[in-house]
Amino acid sequence: QVQLVESGGGLVQPGGSLRLSCAASGNIFSINAMGWYRQAPGKQRELVAAITSGGNTNYADSVKGRFTISRDNAKNTVHLQMNSLKPEDTAVYYCSAGIASYDSEANGDYWGQGTQVTVSS
Repeated sequence: QVQLVESGGGLVQPGGSLRLSCAASGNIFSINAMGWYRQAPGKQRELVAAITSGGNTNYADSVKGRFTISRDNAKNTVHLQMNSLKPEDTAVYYCSAGIASYDSEANGDYWGQGTQVTVSS
């Protein structure tokens, strides 16, 4: 089946950088939009950034100019480069992808398990 696996979270000081990666694997025919969401304690999950298969991007206002989303269609991966991190960026970050499978019953939106990002001095 299809799964998404994230990596790259951790603890970083304010002003620092982190790079998150997410790899999709399994019985994949194609991947539509991919994105990163985050959920801070006591808050709803929110969209951070998204990218279409053609490379069009969309960012939350709070991260514009600091975060960059990219993808490698050949490797079924998506990345989030996070610069100038702030304490308010602290959250669990989730990867999401709209996937078409060779098994049509497996088509749908998939989520990773989440990776913790903590910005603190």
